[in-house]
Amino acid sequence: MGVLVGKPAPDFTAPAVLGNGEIVDDFSFSKATKGKKAVVFFYPLDFTFVCPSELLAFDHRYDEFKKRGVEVIGVSIDSHFTHNAWRNTPIDQGGIGAVKYPLVADITHAIAKAYDVESAGGVAFRGSFLIDEEGVVRHQVVNDLPLGRNVDEMLRMVDALKFHQEHGEVCPAGWKEGDKGMTASPEGVAAYLKENASKL
Repeated sequence: MGVLVGKPAPDFTAPAVLGNGEIVDDFSFSKATKGKKAVVFFYPLDFTFVCPSELLAFDHRYDEFKKRGVEVIGVSIDSHFTHNAWRNTPIDQGGIGAVKYPLVADITHAIAKAYDVESAGGVAFRGSFLIDEEGVVRHQVVNDLPLGRNVDEMLRMVDALKFHQEHGEVCPAGWKEGDKGMTASPEGVAAYLKENASKL
């Protein structure tokens, strides 16, 4: 798998179903996220097994992402019409309901290939990418198909990036909002470890 961290996130324009249910033919990633942080996540297919749990987990935390100024965008190789049908299927029947973020139709697989998450079977692995306001990938994680992702971990990464941007300090292992950061120097490491090593 390619590592995109530190590189510009691949731009794309593709059909999508928006969070308000509108179907569009030309959803532009760069226009939708200009000047904002973004989370782009890939999943294998609509109407499958692990996927609805992940999409609902993102939806249940959507307000937390928005509160942090983060756009959330889901991508799979299904068509926008299938995305729409899945949104219109009740949750207790395997649907996802009216999730609040766009679902992009990567019918040509071009987006999955650009982010290097296409599996040998053609569907996307469960890739998640945190992209900053300048369009640079700052965090990525890719799970194999049977392994559902932890959406709370992505929120933690959003908070860590914001903390670093605002304070200039780095975030040690397990850092969460409200914790102390670390000055990126030998003295800073020593001071942090003296106080916190036993908690790691």
